[in-house]
Amino acid sequence: MSIEKIVELLLGQAVKNKVTDVHIVPKQRSYHVQFRQYGRLYPHRNLAPKTGERLISHLKFMSNMDISEKRKPQSGSFELNLPQQTISLRISTLPTSLFKESLVIRILPREGSVQIDQISLFPSSRKKLMALIRHSHGMLIFSGPTGSGKSTTMYTLVEHCSKQLMRNVITLEDPVEKQTEAFLQVQVNEKAGMTYSTGLKAILRHDPDIILVGEIRDAETAKIAVRASLTGHLVLSTMHTRDAKGAIYRLMEFGVPHHEIEQTLLAVSSQRLITLLCPVCGGRCSPFCVHRRQNKQAAVYELLYGRNLQKALQEAKGEAVCYHYPTLKEWLRKGIALGYISHEEYTRWIADEEETKEHQGSGPLLNPDQ
Repeated sequence: MSIEKIVELLLGQAVKNKVTDVHIVPKQRSYHVQFRQYGRLYPHRNLAPKTGERLISHLKFMSNMDISEKRKPQSGSFELNLPQQTISLRISTLPTSLFKESLVIRILPREGSVQIDQISLFPSSRKKLMALIRHSHGMLIFSGPTGSGKSTTMYTLVEHCSKQLMRNVITLEDPVEKQTEAFLQVQVNEKAGMTYSTGLKAILRHDPDIILVGEIRDAETAKIAVRASLTGHLVLSTMHTRDAKGAIYRLMEFGVPHHEIEQTLLAVSSQRLITLLCPVCGGRCSPFCVHRRQNKQAAVYELLYGRNLQKALQEAKGEAVCYHYPTLKEWLRKGIALGYISHEEYTRWIADEEETKEHQGSGPLLNPDQ
């Protein structure tokens, strides 16, 4: 069987089962393929060493990566036409101690994208997000762990802005995660001289209303995003933090002056994807249930904005303040009370949060200068 057919069959089966990530992990005598479905990782199959190596090389070639480079991590993306639909794939590689590469595929279907009225489990969060994206300038940060739906939320919001509000949206991504014709997308390519800095300067001359910066992962990108929002544009970006307040400390850690954060930051959203209970079967959905093929996941948002955001900024400066806003834990408890979420899902989420705190420390990230 050709390697192209193997890729088509593997990804076709993943899309059919609503898999979000495909992991190809090297072992001593094989490559282990795993599927992430509804937030959990399941074993799928093993591949022979030669087949696994050919599969990884083919995916790297399709993603415009350097096939000969196996000592450094790489990332890329491409589109694949399957019999039923076209999907966007984000590919990332990681060298391992076995002198082999591990590869992860993030699957982003182009058809059947999330509608604006479906992005949140609770309508109040959706209404607030829609109100925030109507601002003419400022910065919105979407935080959360990998696989929490940050990119989906941002794409849904900016697509709504482009189509319904008639605003000019330009994205700057590394790599472009999901191809769409709703707005302009710019791919960062440092080898060709297209860095975040040069790309942003070019974007600003293109008269954008909204700029989407893929991810704030270093000091340079953080300062570029803040600078763009200071010039009268609405900037959306993602960040990996434990909660909404953590984004403030992370910006300070990147060296962004506190007064610039106060001037630009409109809101921070920390989100998680949770598995919904079936309204008929409960926890485990029967194969014969009419609700089986419906969406089984929804996003829950912890939103920090307005007066509470100002209090959090004062707290980051070391001032003693008293304030409260609904946290993810409170929203999840509300979901349990309303019958959307199971106690098992809540317990698993709490366990994940405690494990994250043990790795990252219990306190907030501090500014190195403090």
